[in-house]
Amino acid sequence: MTLQRIIVHVIYDLARHAGHADIMREQHDRAIGWQRENTNVPDDYDWSAYVARLTQLADRFG
Repeated sequence: MTLQRIIVHVIYDLARHAGHADIMREQHDRAIGWQRENTNVPDDYDWSAYVARLTQLADRFG
């Protein structure tokens, strides 16, 4: 076991779980994007249609 391997493993785990934490945060505060004040999502973005499309795909393959 090398220090490099440990560092790569920790970075990989952090990156993998950061997305999960973001999903949970978005479900909790109902805000999308990076922050409530700065979503980094266009104002005219149809979020409900996007969620419906993802749900349909998940149901089809899941």
